[in-house]
Amino acid sequence: MARTLETPAPVRRFGQSAGRQHHAGPLTYVLLAVAAFVSLFPLYWNLVAASHTGERVVEAPAPLLPGKRLLDNLTFAWNQVDMGEALVNTTVVAGLVALSTVLFSTLAGFAFAKLPFRGRGVLLSLVVATMTIPPQLSVIPLYQIITDLGWFDQLQSVVLPSLVAAFGVFFMRQFLVEALPVELVEAARMDGAHSLRIIWHVVFPVARPAMAVLGMLVFVQAWNDFFWPFIALTPDGNPTLQVALAGLGAGNHSVNQAVVLTGALISTVPLLLVFAFLGKHIVGGITAGAVKS
Repeated sequence: MARTLETPAPVRRFGQSAGRQHHAGPLTYVLLAVAAFVSLFPLYWNLVAASHTGERVVEAPAPLLPGKRLLDNLTFAWNQVDMGEALVNTTVVAGLVALSTVLFSTLAGFAFAKLPFRGRGVLLSLVVATMTIPPQLSVIPLYQIITDLGWFDQLQSVVLPSLVAAFGVFFMRQFLVEALPVELVEAARMDGAHSLRIIWHVVFPVARPAMAVLGMLVFVQAWNDFFWPFIALTPDGNPTLQVALAGLGAGNHSVNQAVVLTGALISTVPLLLVFAFLGKHIVGGITAGAVKS
């Protein structure tokens, strides 16, 4: 008996419909060019300002072309505060916060999305409700706790309160509700897989696009975080980049804006490198929800 081979259904991607692909017109390219210019101009002007003197930066009209003091400003900013140590501290803090948030948020999101247990709806509502609480309300008790533990001016005082985020739990839960069929989890259980094996071989591969997006969002947020690190750390102790930037020009009557902007440029370059290497995976994760089969 001849076997009939079924032809797999074509995958319809974003921008395609019924075998037809839409091409952008000239207006779309003009709008994209304008959006790219508006987005990149602040970064360009930061580079321009970092290459001039502080007096020239505050003059009107502002300079629009690069000057000749970029290397001098980089050296001065690097030496005035320990930018090298601040870079290492920020990388450690942002990396640990991103890894822990992705891990714990994926586990909690999987539990809320696919595991039936009593009180699941109430617990999820409580998690979502915590997103409405301003972080300023927790500053005083948190400061008292880290002081009692002797963690003031230590990196763990910044890392441990940020190991998991309610937004991450809700984000992963919403992704796994649609992306992970419950039949796949039940089939894995029928094959004898225990919970950890299901999470490693079933949940993590399915959730990989959302994990990449969440990891990048959390990493950038932790990298740029200033409010709590400025309270828990000092510029002369174990500063992150944002705390070190606050120390640039501190104690002087007039702050050299060119040096401050040079420090901001130093803190931005690593993020651009991370996005350059991981941008493909991030865009793929963001557009994953637009792919339909």
